[in-house]
Amino acid sequence: MFIDSHCHLDRLKLEDFGDNLDNVLTNAKAAKVSELLCVSVTLKDFPDMVASTQHFDNVWYSCGVHPLNQEDMVDSQELERLAQTKRVIAVGETGLDYFYAPETRQVQQDAFRKHIQVAKKLAKPLIIHTRDAREDTLAIMREEGAEQVGGILHCFTESLEMAQAAMEMGFYISFSGIVTFKNASELRDVAKQVPDDRLLIETDSPYLAPVPHRGKQNQPAYVADVARFLASVRGQSVEQIAEITSNNFRRLFPETAR
Repeated sequence: MFIDSHCHLDRLKLEDFGDNLDNVLTNAKAAKVSELLCVSVTLKDFPDMVASTQHFDNVWYSCGVHPLNQEDMVDSQELERLAQTKRVIAVGETGLDYFYAPETRQVQQDAFRKHIQVAKKLAKPLIIHTRDAREDTLAIMREEGAEQVGGILHCFTESLEMAQAAMEMGFYISFSGIVTFKNASELRDVAKQVPDDRLLIETDSPYLAPVPHRGKQNQPAYVADVARFLASVRGQSVEQIAEITSNNFRRLFPETAR
């Protein structure tokens, strides 16, 4: 069975699924996806995200503010309060994105630090997004003591050196459908070298659908395609990838063990 370690169920266009989120979860089950981590990108939308998905007992949550969704400074107290909601197992998505919004880097850095501080206070792992901000991401992780809680560098697209630095701080490296893209040869080289005990898979749905679904809306069921591709790249069986990544997810989030 597979676990989708990062998706955004509340961002799906449900008209593609008969206007019913149940169909998304049915597709996932048919693809042998047993559990999902649904990740928030704003605190304002977090309660609705939970309300729309809480009847699914195989959906877990992460609470945070995406670096590209920061119109205002993050309210640490509100983040801490919401992150204590039932079935919230992580803090984030947080991090730095200088590719799309370099002009907000100071606001992003402040928010990133606040997320790490809240994660440490609640003893919950972090979900980190990083793009074109390798040095600052690692520096803030070190300065704020992110190694105390660990977490995931999600939808990884960076260098092996960055992956190694994050893994030294106890973080896992999660690969999305990007690894299947034709122009992602360097990322595939990284994927070959991440140790078994630090590997995770995700969809980041509804974004970044993997081959052979490019051009379609992504969904959690497609994490099986990411697993199949990684198996071929790493010289492992699909069953091995499923077992490795599921065990890693449960090690990072022991409350999900059943």
